[in-house]
Amino acid sequence: MKAGVCTHGRPPGLWLLASCLIVSNLSAAYPERFVWVFGWGLGNEADVAEITKVLDSAGKAGLNGAVVSFGLDTLCKRDAPYFRRLEAVRQVCDRNKLELIPTVFSVGYGGGILSHNPNLAEGLPVVDAPFVVSGNEARFVPEATVQLTNGGFEEFSGNKFRGFGFHDEPGKISFADTNTVHGGRASLRLENFGTDAHGHGRVLQAVKVKPQRCYRVSVWVKTEGLQPTSAFRCIALVSDRELAPRQFNLPATTDWRRISFLFNSLNHDKVNLYAGLWEGKAGKVWLDDWTIEEAGPVNVLHRPGTPVTVRRQDGATTYTEGKDYARLASPGFTVWRGDSAMAVLKLLPGSRIKEGERLSVSWYHSMLIHDSQVTTCMAEPELYEIFDHEAKLLAERLKPQRVLLGTDEVRMGGTCQACGGRDMAQLLGECVSKQAESIRRYAPKAQVYVWSDMFDPNHNAHPNYYLVQGDFSGSWKHVSTNLVMAVWGGRPREASLKFFAEQGFPVLIACYYDAGDLSDVKNWMSLSKSMSNVRGFMYTPWTKRYDLLPQFGELLR
Repeated sequence: MKAGVCTHGRPPGLWLLASCLIVSNLSAAYPERFVWVFGWGLGNEADVAEITKVLDSAGKAGLNGAVVSFGLDTLCKRDAPYFRRLEAVRQVCDRNKLELIPTVFSVGYGGGILSHNPNLAEGLPVVDAPFVVSGNEARFVPEATVQLTNGGFEEFSGNKFRGFGFHDEPGKISFADTNTVHGGRASLRLENFGTDAHGHGRVLQAVKVKPQRCYRVSVWVKTEGLQPTSAFRCIALVSDRELAPRQFNLPATTDWRRISFLFNSLNHDKVNLYAGLWEGKAGKVWLDDWTIEEAGPVNVLHRPGTPVTVRRQDGATTYTEGKDYARLASPGFTVWRGDSAMAVLKLLPGSRIKEGERLSVSWYHSMLIHDSQVTTCMAEPELYEIFDHEAKLLAERLKPQRVLLGTDEVRMGGTCQACGGRDMAQLLGECVSKQAESIRRYAPKAQVYVWSDMFDPNHNAHPNYYLVQGDFSGSWKHVSTNLVMAVWGGRPREASLKFFAEQGFPVLIACYYDAGDLSDVKNWMSLSKSMSNVRGFMYTPWTKRYDLLPQFGELLR
């Protein structure tokens, strides 16, 4: 090519103009090109340094927005160093021509809301648990002993254990091991589960329980070369619903360690307890000293929707907190710990409760899901006071033009007095609508986004969702179509994009999710070509993996 002449013989000016028009048209096709910045809390200067690397990379990749999750719905609790770091991040965004877009108001994960008041956690009911008065206090006394038969795996014949509904393939996958034990003379060893079509190496026992009671399950576990570590699970199952959806994050190889968790029996009188491997590939796992007990008053919540009730066992008298007894408080309670110490009912001077009296005590307790999730009750009025207060501070600090509502994966609800019996789809819609109203009250021109899953029937907007009592189907009918749906969740779903287009919602596609390459992003982009409501894309990792940002930017360009 000669100097000053393009390969097609056009003058340089026309060639540059055509190039600019092409770039302009590509940008117009995807006007929103964001990066999700997650996993840093601005707790120290190192956070700012790491975030800066991500923002610089995003700027070079041609992105124009940084959606950040820095605890921005707890601004009233922040100190001067936090705000200095926040300002430093804002300046880095400005330098890279990235709009700073805050994420706030998670309900599914409690987020900053529970740091304002942990009692706003959703509660599960315990009804008429028996207490006995002795001296100046009353303690929980179980009516009957609940236990696993042969939970120590001491009784076996060959490789078959007494008392269990089944254990997978005795002598091939499950074995009686008298050499490696936690207690007694034997344990259950699971291996060769990679030979099973489903990677199964499980053991099951059905246990009778009382409805509306809280139980604690414990088991000692040892691993050797377990792959993947996520394959190990311990489950309390009724029909097709898990009562304790938990993750335990065991190391691949570890000496004996105790895992424990709580579950609420809800309205069930029998639960199937499983432990073992699902989709296991390799390694060995030992189980021993497996127990279940009624937990009594742990993780006790105190708010209008979760009252504590203390009555004489015959129901003749209902006693009064602050007059007859002190607050039923769990020692060292924190919703994130998952299992506090048992509370004792302390009697007050002049109490009408008498020595030796038997009481029926009811309360609500919080529940940990997976390894860190605690859901907030969406029906408690205090929740919306906090939203409004924090929205005002957010507007004063950042003057946001866009805000992402962090309400996703709402895995509990409909179980306390505040939300019990409510239409859960309508309640969710009301909650998100009120969140958006709070944002716009102080930032009237802000565009509000929300994670899509709880409004997508192809994702989480359906009945029988985790511990929710009720149905999220139809939730999309209870929010305005001026919300932008941030569509996410694994591999591309054409049905989700078509659904939101049909409902009239604009869409931001939040893709990638640490897949190791950008093939899913390309597939999302292919699907989006026929969708006029797609505003753009967001690079959305959960494990701080940002090495593919440059290639992501190239795809959008």
